[in-house]
Amino acid sequence: MEGTEDPEGSAGSGNDSPGGAEGAGTPADDGDQHARPKKKQRSFWKELPILVGIALVLALLIKTFLVQAFSIPSDSMQNTLQEGDRVLVDKLTPWFGSEPERGEVVVFHDPDGWLRGEPTLEPNAVQRVLGWIGLMPSAEEKDLIKRVIGVAGDTVECNGTGPLKVNGKALNEPYVYPGNTPCTVDDTGGQFKVKVPEGKIWVMGDHRQNSLDSRYHQNDSNKGMVPVNQVVGRAIVVAWPPTRWSTLPIPDTFDQNLSAAAPGVLGLAGAVPLVLWRRRRLSAAESPRVTGTGTAG
Repeated sequence: MEGTEDPEGSAGSGNDSPGGAEGAGTPADDGDQHARPKKKQRSFWKELPILVGIALVLALLIKTFLVQAFSIPSDSMQNTLQEGDRVLVDKLTPWFGSEPERGEVVVFHDPDGWLRGEPTLEPNAVQRVLGWIGLMPSAEEKDLIKRVIGVAGDTVECNGTGPLKVNGKALNEPYVYPGNTPCTVDDTGGQFKVKVPEGKIWVMGDHRQNSLDSRYHQNDSNKGMVPVNQVVGRAIVVAWPPTRWSTLPIPDTFDQNLSAAAPGVLGLAGAVPLVLWRRRRLSAAESPRVTGTGTAG
């Protein structure tokens, strides 16, 4: 009896273990499946509007604070820029208080009716939206693009056909349109001598004989100057068409010391020896009197 019980017990034990494992495991697995159902992947078409919305918000932020595209409407900046070029403008640095520098190509809002009478293209609905978010140049904004020649404190002058001078120093201007003279001989603004006040800049086009720039607006409220707070930013690259891709660096001619403060510093340096010489003369003139008085006493 013991012999038969042992095999039965062994068999029973062996059957119970697998059976128990199945019995314990199967319900638990079913429970896990019910407790943590697999998430269905969101379809592409449902995610697309979210992605488009994020892209539009990012594009708007980039346009507002970083970079914006602008279209060149005329030939006033030839050959640096051609009509129809698309340039990217750095809008970030002005937020940190950076002001335009000599030689930069800048985009600025119309300061005082410079574009009065110019035709304005009427954009369609798609162009309006793309222009608003910065994916296309805005056709409604009244903006111009020129090169900064003078900043606050500078004296800019043109006599005859040139050269153009800043603080008495002649500029070598290789960017001027071939065949043009740096200065234009006319009586409507081509001959001038101006001093740039604080908060303003003096701008000129590279196509000197085809640019209605600061020279020809000296009778407006800003006397031809552009207020710094009207500057959108610096044009940094020609982005379109691909065959025209190039950067827009500051020309080497503006690397020379053009500062209006330089003459004052030189004047101070020249005055020091004169003051010392005068003091020596006064000392020499006073010495005999002191000696004579002392001797007489």
